[in-house]
Amino acid sequence: MSDIPTGEVIERAVRLAGRAPSLHNSQPWRWEFDGTTLRLFSVPARLLPATDTAGRQMLLSCGVALGHLRAALAADGWRIRVAYFPNPTRRDHLANVTFEPAAVISDADRDRAQAIEHRHTDRLPFETPPGWAEFDTVLRTVVDPADATLTVLPDSTRPELARASRLTATLRRYDSSYQAELHWWTGHSFVSAGIPAAALITAEERERVDIGRSLPTVVGSPRRPELGVDRSRILVLSTDRDTPEGLVRCGVALSNVLLESTAAGYATCPLTHITEVPRSRAIVRTLTGLDAQPQVMVRIGAAGPGGENPAPTPRLPLAEILRTVPPPARW
Repeated sequence: MSDIPTGEVIERAVRLAGRAPSLHNSQPWRWEFDGTTLRLFSVPARLLPATDTAGRQMLLSCGVALGHLRAALAADGWRIRVAYFPNPTRRDHLANVTFEPAAVISDADRDRAQAIEHRHTDRLPFETPPGWAEFDTVLRTVVDPADATLTVLPDSTRPELARASRLTATLRRYDSSYQAELHWWTGHSFVSAGIPAAALITAEERERVDIGRSLPTVVGSPRRPELGVDRSRILVLSTDRDTPEGLVRCGVALSNVLLESTAAGYATCPLTHITEVPRSRAIVRTLTGLDAQPQVMVRIGAAGPGGENPAPTPRLPLAEILRTVPPPARW
């Protein structure tokens, strides 16, 4: 067996990595493969400056794509080694990925790769996730402490989280740049990016989800009417500081959480709106009880009887996120 994946394997893995969630489905990543090393770059042109003023979510999103790439390659029999920020003169060069054949492909490897295709951001209310106590133990093993700290918030924090979510919406309400950006990226029929109308919820459904970004609503019949309120569990991923490497690593941790949850049959919804605004972010930090920076939250629960799978949201074509380049010159 070769010690480098074939071009077909790389293309398949990058295509699956492109299914990673990102802020308003902006997909701010790009890959280069020289036949030996796969390089990950951020794409500042796809940064949403009014929403993601510091570029934190751009780096988180790229980290999720890196985590998805790891899962996709594991199912094809490859393990990866990652060197973060290998070029000090290029801050958009986030990682170099090299490869080694895996000794075995486990069922868990296959399940995670399959979960990439099934995972979607579900903004509807959730039922309490069944079997949570057992899954909580599993979830804590898939997050490397070097990448992020995982906190599962108790239900008693729900009112304060809902207050933080409302505070964020209130502070953003008269931010014209934020509102223009939000409406540009949501509800339109973009071919390869943005949030389509099919992925949005109605005003009535939004009233039943107390912790969520205030997105434009659509008209339609209520879904999951049996769920009067959202009963999801809320997770927080935090890092020691807002360093670029820490943010990319946190994205890798988020990938693990989303794929493991999807493989277990749960619905998920990543949340970053509360951590975008300093005042509401401070509320979340207090609730975690950590001297760390909360980066992203995740709602996890059961979709219930109406757990239909919507059509996949659009993604950039492979040619726009993967480029094959000549191998580096040897002197």
